Amino acid sequence: MRSGFTNLVSCVILVLLTADLGFTVGITPRPTNNRNHNQCHFPAIFNFGDSNSDTGGLSAVYGQAPPPNGVTFFGAPAGRYCDGRLIIDFLAEKLGLQYLSAYLDSVGSNYSHGANFATAGSTVRPQNTTKSQSGYSPISLDVQFAEYSDFHKRSQVVRKRGGIFEGLLPKEEYFGRAIYTFDIGQNDLTAGYKLNMTSDQVKAYIPDVIHHFSQVVKGVYTQGGRSFWIHNTGPLGCLPYMLDRFVLTAAQIDEFGCASPLNEVSKYYNIKLKEAVLQLRKDLPMATITFVDIYTLKYTLITQAKKLGFEESLVACCGIGGKYNFNNTMRCGSTEILDGKEILVAKSCNNPSLRLIWDGIHYTEAANKWIFHQIIKNSSYLDPPNSLEMACPNKYV
Repeated sequence: MRSGFTNLVSCVILVLLTADLGFTVGITPRPTNNRNHNQCHFPAIFNFGDSNSDTGGLSAVYGQAPPPNGVTFFGAPAGRYCDGRLIIDFLAEKLGLQYLSAYLDSVGSNYSHGANFATAGSTVRPQNTTKSQSGYSPISLDVQFAEYSDFHKRSQVVRKRGGIFEGLLPKEEYFGRAIYTFDIGQNDLTAGYKLNMTSDQVKAYIPDVIHHFSQVVKGVYTQGGRSFWIHNTGPLGCLPYMLDRFVLTAAQIDEFGCASPLNEVSKYYNIKLKEAVLQLRKDLPMATITFVDIYTLKYTLITQAKKLGFEESLVACCGIGGKYNFNNTMRCGSTEILDGKEILVAKSCNNPSLRLIWDGIHYTEAANKWIFHQIIKNSSYLDPPNSLEMACPNKYV
């Protein structure tokens, strides 16, 4: 009897152990979480920016970015001025999150994992013109912050209603644990040039632009944001829409076809932005602020295009006519009426994956993918040189 009882107890213990490990018949073992416990876990992204990170904000207000935008990845226009994914999309993938829905988009949006306040044409400073006059979005960075602030408060009120609202809006604790990304400033530089300012005149107002930028970062911090991921601006002088618009002398064009004076202004902006980030680290002691050198990555990509497997460095994939396949009056997706039918005339090239520039203003998905992969695998483009997985305060690992 004692031997039988002992065997029975042993069997019960064995069953309990195997059940806990998920090894009993018909039960799939739970996957082991191999994530380093010292790594950050970002449950959400809140993005502020312009067309380089807009996932549908401007399209929701002024109408969808036309075909062939979205042709490479989404198969149709998806609110992005690109043939496919943007850097912010690759960041979301890396963090295991859904692509960010635009805050302004009321159709089919899910904000449980964050929200995107960026709109194409946005500037840091408010512009004294309408969109129809200048092309710049009225949703400047201060407006984006106002949207974020309102979203932060109202999302929690609505989420408490339960049901579908609970599943579509972020948890309160996500606001403190999220990564806050900024990719904006390029349009502030072009705005001056469009007013016929000189490069020195554009440089003169950059400190004020940076001041406005810093105020928004501080505002987010005040509301609990602690992890910041800030992109500097790319080489303005390597964009076809700037090269096509302004009269430049041969001496002003570098060996790669970019306009040196315009790139110098981009560099100056980035220097001032870097100085602001250093000051923000002092002013916001509980924040972790990562400065991402997008300029160097984009310029490297342009100057080494052939070596990296791209056919063209400065010729747009989508467009029509001219040295750069760019026409400012007939941009990518423009159509004409021929024999009573609407015909697409500013078309995509045959293989966007072999081009860097999509439409004369924005980069292709292939270029965005290359840039993001460099950010992830080479921390030398980051300041401090810590990986994305370490870009948060210690309390949030």
